[in-house]
Amino acid sequence: MSLLLLHDSVRVVKRENGELMQDADRYSRQVRFEPLGERGQKRLLESRVAVVGVGALGGASAIALLRAGVRRLRLIDRDLAEVSNLPRQLLLTEADVDAGLPKAVAAAEHLALIDRQAELDPRVQDLTADSCDELLRDVDLVIDGSDNFEARFLINEWCCRQQVPWIYGGAIGAEGRVLTILPGTTACLRCVVPEPPTPGELPTCQTAGIMGPVAMVVGAVQAAEAIKLLAADPAERAARCDGRMLVFELWEGRWRRVDLSPLAAEGCPTCRDGETPWLSRHSGGATTVLCGRDAVQIGASGNGRIDLDQVARTLEGCEHLTTTPWMVRAEVEPGVSLTLFRDGRTIVFGTNEPARARSVVAKYLGH
Repeated sequence: MSLLLLHDSVRVVKRENGELMQDADRYSRQVRFEPLGERGQKRLLESRVAVVGVGALGGASAIALLRAGVRRLRLIDRDLAEVSNLPRQLLLTEADVDAGLPKAVAAAEHLALIDRQAELDPRVQDLTADSCDELLRDVDLVIDGSDNFEARFLINEWCCRQQVPWIYGGAIGAEGRVLTILPGTTACLRCVVPEPPTPGELPTCQTAGIMGPVAMVVGAVQAAEAIKLLAADPAERAARCDGRMLVFELWEGRWRRVDLSPLAAEGCPTCRDGETPWLSRHSGGATTVLCGRDAVQIGASGNGRIDLDQVARTLEGCEHLTTTPWMVRAEVEPGVSLTLFRDGRTIVFGTNEPARARSVVAKYLGH
């Protein structure tokens, strides 16, 4: 199909056959940026990106990518909107919190208002060893907006195995960091962090807090790194990725780049030898203490498909029972509530002790 060129820039029009045509005004300023140009913009329009965690970092990245022309976004988040998210999570509003919307669904609704031709794929699921192939397949790049090292190690192993680039991001207090990982070229996450930190070893947003602008800067830098790679011919990507980690501290205004080339030259068991210990740990029933929350998640077991109507009937006598197409939530004891998702996960709020969380689930749901 021929391209409709107007002013030397592009306009995207969706045809009945699903093809995208070049478009005039929307991306005119980007196309005039020489390192991107028309060819780069066309590649952005053809790209598909998975955003794992659509909270502070992932939300900022998703907004920037969609506005840049990356219209095919898979939005993966296991969690619900909460009022404590609002100071830093750009794709959430008070109405989303009041409605108890999953973050992925709320994000997709708000992004659709930015670009009605966007192909948005919200997934209210947890990224696990069992779900990685389903959630990350057919993407050109992965953005890390997660809040735990288990998810990051899974992303790292899957992307190294599939040779898919991904952008790591982290934010705590006033500090942020971003690393672009191009398998086969740069150091991977395991090169930098051979083993995940033990619980309590590092500060969390609960213990150290976080400035909203820090997360927004991290998300913006992640999006910029993604655009650089997606807009390049695959053979040119290595030249656009220097393999250094950006570390900054906004309160004091400090910025630095950390050279990781010695680690890249040495490699690690994952990127050098293909070891995937995290992908090999099937996670049914695993517990995770959620970052910055007085809550524990218990992973799905069995086939992971739940009859939410039956769950609602089971919890019918509990306080504040709420049922949506995605989950059932109820306060089962004073100060303790649980949320059961359709994919089989349960989050128990009001405790950070896995044993206590499991006993609550066993008492009220029988598993």
